[in-house]
Amino acid sequence: MFKRICETYEYEVREYGPAKWVSTEVEAWFLDYATYQAFWRLYGYITGENHEGKNIEMTSPVLVEILKNGVYKMSFLLPSEFQRNPPKPTDKKVYLIDMPGKIVYVRSFGGWLTHITDVYHSYKLSSALDSSGAMYQKSPRYAVGYNSPMTLFDRHNEVWYMAEGKPVCPSPGEQLLSD
Repeated sequence: MFKRICETYEYEVREYGPAKWVSTEVEAWFLDYATYQAFWRLYGYITGENHEGKNIEMTSPVLVEILKNGVYKMSFLLPSEFQRNPPKPTDKKVYLIDMPGKIVYVRSFGGWLTHITDVYHSYKLSSALDSSGAMYQKSPRYAVGYNSPMTLFDRHNEVWYMAEGKPVCPSPGEQLLSD
């Protein structure tokens, strides 16, 4: 699904190709509330609330684009068999998008993806990028989950920033010395 361009102690750089996603937007004060609302809306779509009544396998990652002014856009990646012709949603708040390819800076972490962990790891990633002289879009940023809500342990989450221009990948030794 992605090509790893490079990796340092603080982050990795990945290139993702274009793909079709199903999305919804929610206004909320905190990521936790927004993801709860958005998840169930999108879950309805993949469990048959679409014009063809099809059940669609849930894939990962789940992206939460953190926009300005308390708007969060959650997106589920559609499986390969639905990339060309996905069923249209029946819920007017759910829509299909063609996401273009992108290069992202990624910081991974375990535990639960919450407002607090997102803010903390986003700060750590942006600090590492600023220290390395990387150019990136400060907004929007992405909170990314890989596990089912039923998975209690060994969870994997990420925060992403979109790269601008050529990605910066200092050698691991250089990155270590900057800490």
